[in-house]
Amino acid sequence: MRLEGRSALVTGGAKGIGAAIARRFAAEGAQVTIGDVDTDGAERVAAEAGAEAVALDVTDPQSAQAAVERTGALDVLVNNAGMDEFGFFTDTDPELWERVLAVNLKGVLACTSAALPGMQEAGYGRIVNIASEAGRVGSKGSAVYSAAKGGVIAFTKTIARENARFGITANAIAPGPIDTPLLRRATELGELGERIVETMKGATQAGRLGEPEEVAAAVAFLASEEAAYVTGETLGVSGGLGMV
Repeated sequence: MRLEGRSALVTGGAKGIGAAIARRFAAEGAQVTIGDVDTDGAERVAAEAGAEAVALDVTDPQSAQAAVERTGALDVLVNNAGMDEFGFFTDTDPELWERVLAVNLKGVLACTSAALPGMQEAGYGRIVNIASEAGRVGSKGSAVYSAAKGGVIAFTKTIARENARFGITANAIAPGPIDTPLLRRATELGELGERIVETMKGATQAGRLGEPEEVAAAVAFLASEEAAYVTGETLGVSGGLGMV
């Protein structure tokens, strides 16, 4: 019950990693709000976890502000919402670039901007951003996604520097290949997608896909008092994929 009495907002919590985080937070005693454009999915997870669901489009700053206000005094923000469409960069277009950057990077900016004033006033906050090993090492078939996640990592460090004096920590998680609906969609590309997923698995030392619950465990640690002296860090949950 490391998060007992804490209020948390998890973006993109309707499925995959976000749903696992919401369930883990609830099990740790947090009052959890799940924000997602998929309101039906968010409500299903909320019903399972004893949480609340709210409509949230992270690409819309007003929607982000409304979701934060809905949670009341927000202690923990998990910027998890993400999307990608697999394909080599030369096969992408500016419209796709904007979609990927809007959700994966600008969405983090919007939700963090909405959450920070209240955290600063309270003198306490935990921000955990779900980045990706793609943001550190690059990922074939996900050039723009990799760029966005690299931006998330840099943004996290800056927020950590600017807000330490307010009692706020900011950290990132860099998952490797995790068995989620997003990764499974890669296989819809046929042989190319299957090859990308197998290459990701082969790049890990563990030789397997990770589970959403393994990411959720790391997020719960960073959101807890056990990590009070950890800030500006990027924690890999990737089976050793990001080792240097």
